[in-house]
This record gives sequence, structure tokens and C-alpha cells, in this order.
Amino acid sequence: MKFVMTLIAAAFVASPAFAALDGGKLFAEKTCNACHGAKADKPLMPNYPKLAGQNAAYAEAQMKDIKSGARNNGQTAAMKGVMHLVNDEEIKAISEWLAKLK
Repeated sequence: MKFVMTLIAAAFVASPAFAALDGGKLFAEKTCNACHGAKADKPLMPNYPKLAGQNAAYAEAQMKDIKSGARNNGQTAAMKGVMHLVNDEEIKAISEWLAKLK
């Protein structure tokens, strides 16, 4: 019985709902790399920000503000169109990944 309970607990913890999100993988999957570069350090356009090394809390707040429309200027138009594809947990994972980049 103890063995069965251990297997159930292991399966539960290993399920995708409990797996840590990979911010780098999400950055590519959500097409962030198309404008900001594969490692977030070589943006497509000179007026797009370099995101590598950005403070995680700041990056998360900016993405959420763009998604909600709280931040709405000429620089956000391109992102507004894709932010509906990214949920809050994914935003957090991407932000934490960006902060770890140099």
C-alpha cells in the first residue's frame, strides 16, 4: 500500500500542471524571439528593447500592463496583438528567464 501511495504522489508531482514552466522555451514558442532576438539581446528594430538581464518584476509588470491595455503607446502595438496568447504564469516564467540572462 505504501508503494502505491508513493507512485500516486510521484505521478501527481510529475504531472504537467506541477512542472515548472521553461521561460526560455516559452520565449520562443510565444514568438517573443522574432522581435527581441533568440537570447533577448538583439532586437529586430533599434527602438525595441533589449530584454536580457531585465529585472524580473519590472518585465512581468510591463508585460501585464501591455496585455491589459494599461500601457498603451506606439511601442506596445506589436506586443498587444500577441499578449492574449500568454497567461500570467507564462509571463512570470518568461520574466524570470529574462532576468537570468546576461
